Amino acid sequence: MSRRAVRFDRLRRTVRVGHLRTAKRLARLCTCLAIAVAAVAWTTSYASPASPATTTHFADADDATLVTAGKLIYKRSCASCHGRRLQGQPLWQLQDQFAGRRAPAHDQTGHTWSHSDEDLFHMTVDGRFPSTPSTVASYMPAFRGVLTNQQIIATLAFIKATWPIGLRISQAMLNPGNRGMPAHAADVEWTLPPTCTISAQRWRTTSR
Repeated sequence: MSRRAVRFDRLRRTVRVGHLRTAKRLARLCTCLAIAVAAVAWTTSYASPASPATTTHFADADDATLVTAGKLIYKRSCASCHGRRLQGQPLWQLQDQFAGRRAPAHDQTGHTWSHSDEDLFHMTVDGRFPSTPSTVASYMPAFRGVLTNQQIIATLAFIKATWPIGLRISQAMLNPGNRGMPAHAADVEWTLPPTCTISAQRWRTTSR
């Protein structure tokens, strides 16, 4: 065998060894990947389930069907306290020994618009806002087990649909991603109604 043939044979064996080593590395890598995938699959199937994602409740005041349904539910379940015209009970704003016991208004004269949909949902379900300590008395009845979640959302949609655009824009900014912002909000001029007292109340509180 010539020297050239010997060199070529050595070179071919070296290439074969290199391919074998590469193949072994690839095999090891595939094995590691398979083990990782199996571990993830086992964790998903058999490990303790993850806590469910937080649900954000949203009442779409632009959904005419939802608003119509909510109007009927409001008349049946809410109007006796909050008024058929959402005006609240007489003297509900009066700060006396009965403060907090009179049902507030849900129209533009009230403060419902200053809370997010999520807070309003929990106020209806539990009779208190999530941030309110359980030691604080609440005179709002809890509707858990009385109304379904969808019925509560429909009722809130009806209430929101009665507000002027200024209140709807202000309230939408309290929702994640400004959800509920009227589609034509940027095309019209708006202000808070003169009967709205929430700004004056905040000013009195913060200026002391």
